Amino acid sequence: MNIKILSDSTCDLSPEQLKEHDITLARLTVVKDGEAFVDGLTITPADIFAHVAAGGDLCSTTANNIGDYTELFAKYSTAYDGVVLITIGSGFSSCYQNACLAAEDFPNVRVIDSKNLSTGQGHVVLEACRLAKTCSDLDEIAEKLNAFAPRVEASFLLDQLKYMVKGGRCSSAAALGANLLNLKPCIEVRDGKMSVVKKYRGNYAKCLAAYVKDRLADREDIIRDELFLTYTPITDECLAAVKAAIEEHGHFRTVYETTAGCTVSCHCGPATLGVLFVRK
Repeated sequence: MNIKILSDSTCDLSPEQLKEHDITLARLTVVKDGEAFVDGLTITPADIFAHVAAGGDLCSTTANNIGDYTELFAKYSTAYDGVVLITIGSGFSSCYQNACLAAEDFPNVRVIDSKNLSTGQGHVVLEACRLAKTCSDLDEIAEKLNAFAPRVEASFLLDQLKYMVKGGRCSSAAALGANLLNLKPCIEVRDGKMSVVKKYRGNYAKCLAAYVKDRLADREDIIRDELFLTYTPITDECLAAVKAAIEEHGHFRTVYETTAGCTVSCHCGPATLGVLFVRK
């Protein structure tokens, strides 16, 4: 069975991974100063950071609509025996709901809610690629992916709350307190939603190393096959500290290093970093 894998552009997989697995992206819209741009094509995270640094308002992202998905499904459902789309988590966007409505007209299309974002979603996309090679039944693939998605553990450490404040996800008072105490919040995806689970304090490189240790050390519930190290622009010192901590506590067969795309960049800002993996 010849199956095509699609994903929202929020999956943050590298260009090499997209090419290797022939993954096609449904690209979200990024709005900057009222003008619409195509995620990853006509706007990049660097553009977003430069705009905000120059005093501009925070950029926002807009979900793909039903028509966008209908056009995509029409293109690939006739060229392939089956099509599987993995969307950004339904708790973050209406992409999943819109894709499901569009898929009603295509019997060989299945839509999967990743319940995640960034390379947490990317893990689900790569699992879909593996299943597409071994399974010949679309419903079986969908069932396995729906069981796989909740096992992805995604979290990020933020260096600053400026973007969260601008986006209305954090009060100015809370941000001021965090800045005065030099606190670095850890945000985790739980049950398809983001929440602050811990706050680190002090030098950011040391905070990142502690975060990685907390996530990976002395755990028996992790599948040590693949880990994503995903981040927005960060200093060499911080990145070196993270890689050393992964080497010490991770012991993963493969570590993928990717840069976060426009969605994470819009909401979390620079110097955001996460380690993302799958539980047993």
